[in-house]
Amino acid sequence: MPELAALGPAYVAFVSANFSPGFPMSDPLADSYAFCRKFARRTAKNFYYSFLGLPTDRFDAMCVLYSYMRICDDIGDDEQQASDIRLGQLLEWRIESGVALGDPDFKRLSDIRQRHSKKHAERLAASPTHFDIGLRVLPALAEIAQKFAIPNDYILDVIQGVESDLMWDRWRASPQIGGLRCRFESFNQLEAYCYRVAGVVGRCCIHIWGFKDPRALDLAVDCGLAFQLTNILRDLAEDADNGRVYLPADELQRFDYSPQDIIRRTRDERFQKLMDFQVERAASYYDRASELFECLDPVGQPILAAMIRIYGGLLTEIEKRQFDVYSRRVSLPTWRKLLIAANAMLRRRRVPPRPVSRPKPETT
Repeated sequence: MPELAALGPAYVAFVSANFSPGFPMSDPLADSYAFCRKFARRTAKNFYYSFLGLPTDRFDAMCVLYSYMRICDDIGDDEQQASDIRLGQLLEWRIESGVALGDPDFKRLSDIRQRHSKKHAERLAASPTHFDIGLRVLPALAEIAQKFAIPNDYILDVIQGVESDLMWDRWRASPQIGGLRCRFESFNQLEAYCYRVAGVVGRCCIHIWGFKDPRALDLAVDCGLAFQLTNILRDLAEDADNGRVYLPADELQRFDYSPQDIIRRTRDERFQKLMDFQVERAASYYDRASELFECLDPVGQPILAAMIRIYGGLLTEIEKRQFDVYSRRVSLPTWRKLLIAANAMLRRRRVPPRPVSRPKPETT
């Protein structure tokens, strides 16, 4: 499976054990849910632990939502495929997703079962792609979108964010472009990108968790932005090595720090000031995200608390390391995430749950 091998032997083993291309199945919907639960447990890491505090139906829905979003990312990140091929797969994925969601704006190319003819199934058995595996997710995705009234636009907007990364890669690879460039000129551009890859995910989540206050829609976007900014800071070096610098160009210039400094892993006073500014801004979005707590139904409050503790914990860890995101990857130990998940399950039984903010670094 050359397209999947880059993700590591554990991922390949999971797909080999759980990808069955033999559509139609006796119960495609039940199979779709089962696949998403396994897929999320194996690959979701930080997110999966936060799901554990939810009732079963919403837990399943979060596994489905995560699986769909992960497939979008995996199609875009499959470096074994040329960018043009990936863009074509994303277009086809958008159409298949729209068809599954019953969106009238999408022309039905064919029924999912008809796509899996015997010839197609033989090809998938030999070498399934992320797109092919993603078809396993769509039956359950269609059901949760209807059950929890998730707007189709939120689900499909994520694909646009992935497409924009690929378009950037194509532009950057053109002969007239020399050297590493910043992906965005200003924070406004970065914010628009974060909406597509994280803000709409937050809005999908609150439909599953339940909310009544309309303020929740904008606060969910702030929450997604807090998480995405944390990811950008954590993955600063790795992304630059892959040709993507997400920090805005005007902010790097303000601190006299360059994309090449990131490649060289330069940690000096300029870097400290740049990272201090970035962390403070991310922290301000966590403060806004904490206001989402009171807008949610009680059943959704514990998972928000868990996600803020886990992702906010990553930001706190970056601060504790004095912004060293170069020497080793920032992460939380499994025991701590399990403790947070257990706390979320206890919160589910507490009326009312207590609001939560991200952990703050210890002061000396």
